[in-house]
Amino acid sequence: MKRQARLFAIAEYLRGRRTGVIAEDLADRFGVTVRTIYRDLDVLREAALPLKAEPGRGGGYALDRHYTLGPINLTPREAALLLTVVQFAVKLRVVPFIETLQAGADKVRAALSESSQRELLRALDRLQLTGVPAVETRLQVRTAVEEALFAHAPIELSFRRSDGALSVRTVTIESLVLERSHSLLNVRDVVSGEQRQYPMDRIEAARAPALRGGSGSR
Repeated sequence: MKRQARLFAIAEYLRGRRTGVIAEDLADRFGVTVRTIYRDLDVLREAALPLKAEPGRGGGYALDRHYTLGPINLTPREAALLLTVVQFAVKLRVVPFIETLQAGADKVRAALSESSQRELLRALDRLQLTGVPAVETRLQVRTAVEEALFAHAPIELSFRRSDGALSVRTVTIESLVLERSHSLLNVRDVVSGEQRQYPMDRIEAARAPALRGGSGSR
């Protein structure tokens, strides 16, 4: 996550909870060092965000309680993930309040502009939920895969095969499938055009491909 995006995400996170959160928890949430979080908080203060540090148990960094919240501005990506989880909860009857869930989903959709709603529909078509993944994926991999999925961009994956060998390939992500034991990526190899499916927990690294020629290794 780039710094500007992280600063916005930290501000939105603090805005949404109003109770104190310690720097260590922020560092864990955003995958950076505590020192980086301290620098980010200084930048937010300089931008006139009313941050304060609450001492004692249950304290931490929080927004001033008198700070007035503006309207919620969801990106199409955020809305797509929220609405996909709502659909998943409705289909599996995770909670009995289906009508309320659907009404809330309609409000999220209505808050988007016409162009954002079109982008939302495209994003929803690329997400499939069939169960609850039980195997965790590395934070760096999750972050890079999310960016590639929603940006429709190629991504270089370092994948540990069943024989223990490491395979490095540049692919485009066609869909993400969540099943009961794994998060599965359906991808297409940029060089060969082959379609493959990778369990995300066996991907050891993921990044934007280098600006050079050549093909992925087997």
